[in-house]
Formats: sequence, C-alpha cells, structure tokens
Amino acid sequence: MKNKYINRSKVSEAKFRQILRYFTEDFNSTQTSKLTGISRRTISDIYQKLRLRIGSLTEEEEQLSGEIEADESYFGARRIRGKRGRGAKGKVPVFGLLKRNGKVYTAIVRNCERKQLMPIIKGKILEDSTIYTDGWTSYDSLVLNGYKHHRIYHSKNEFARGKNHVNGIESFWSYAKRRMAKFNGVPKNKFILHLKESEWRFNHRGDNIYKVLMRELSKNPL
Repeated sequence: MKNKYINRSKVSEAKFRQILRYFTEDFNSTQTSKLTGISRRTISDIYQKLRLRIGSLTEEEEQLSGEIEADESYFGARRIRGKRGRGAKGKVPVFGLLKRNGKVYTAIVRNCERKQLMPIIKGKILEDSTIYTDGWTSYDSLVLNGYKHHRIYHSKNEFARGKNHVNGIESFWSYAKRRMAKFNGVPKNKFILHLKESEWRFNHRGDNIYKVLMRELSKNPL
C-alpha cells in the first residue's frame, strides 16, 4: 500500500507513524531500529529526510521584531575562555537570535566578526527593534543600522541588569548542547541538520511536534 507521508518507500504508513513518533521523542536511529524491527539504514535515511525538511521549514520563518537577544556560541572541542574566532580553533561558531518569549534563529558562521554577523542581523531582524547583546565589538554598529542597542558586559562579571541580559539565548545554547550530547558526537557534515532540528524543536516547545510534522507531511510528503 502506498505511503502518503513519504514517497517511494517500502515502509508502511503504520510503521512510518511509529518511526515518526520515536523521532519526535528524540530516539536515535539505533533505538528506533530496535523498537520497530526496521533496519538502522532505513531509519537513518528517514531521519535524514525529516531533518532536511525541518531545516527547510526553519528558513521559512518570518523576520524577528521587538526585543531580540543576539549571541554567539561554539560547538565542539573546548573553547579557550574569553577568546572568539581564532581562540575557538576546532570548534563550529554559531550565531543566534532569540525573540524574547518567542522563536530562535541560528546560523553557522565562519567567525564572529562584524562582516559575518551584521548581514544576518539585517536580514532577520526588522529595523527599530531592540537588540540585547554582550560587549563583543562586532555589535558596535547596531545603532547606526537602525536598531536600539543595549549591552551587558560579561567581561566585567555583569550578567543581568533589569531587562538588559542575554539569558534567553544562552538557555537555548544549553538546550541545544545537551540535546546533541545524547548522540555521543554529531558528524561535522550533519551538524547543521542537528542544529536546525534543535532550533525547530525549541520553537515548537509548546506544541505537539508529532502532530505538527504529521500535518506538514500530509500536505508535502518526504
């Protein structure tokens, strides 16, 4: 019988729904293979297609506005404290934007210099929004680009001053790193998919993501 959720697959709809349920519960491919009796290779292929779809959905999100937190983080080997860019050798630098009480957006960047970050900010945040950052110099031109800008200086052991903080985006970094740690290492060529999946899961933290994906796949099969 044809599977309406995934094209050209020998997996039945009932089995696919079961696989999707385990995926949304964040089981890895080995665990799902054991639970469903379907080969790990087939499960991995379906997981890959799901992550590619999720990645495309994250890029369709609307621009952010209002109060936004901006920050960078580093995934991989341990970073030298206090250093960015060259001090983060062997790590993957990621830039993030979080609308307070709303959604997050992430992007892998070559480094955390202004020429890397500003195009993302201008592309994802509407002008006249208020942006909260730490004291990193790459954010020096935010006011000149039409934004309201407030800083918190971590280098001076300052982490919050009223509404002036980046605690929200830092909470997302912690969530993403904890989630990826469960997989005992993510291959570098698949890191972007796991990053965007973490972003998507975070943005749907109040939703039944199984139902969200079922609705998406009913309209647009894999």
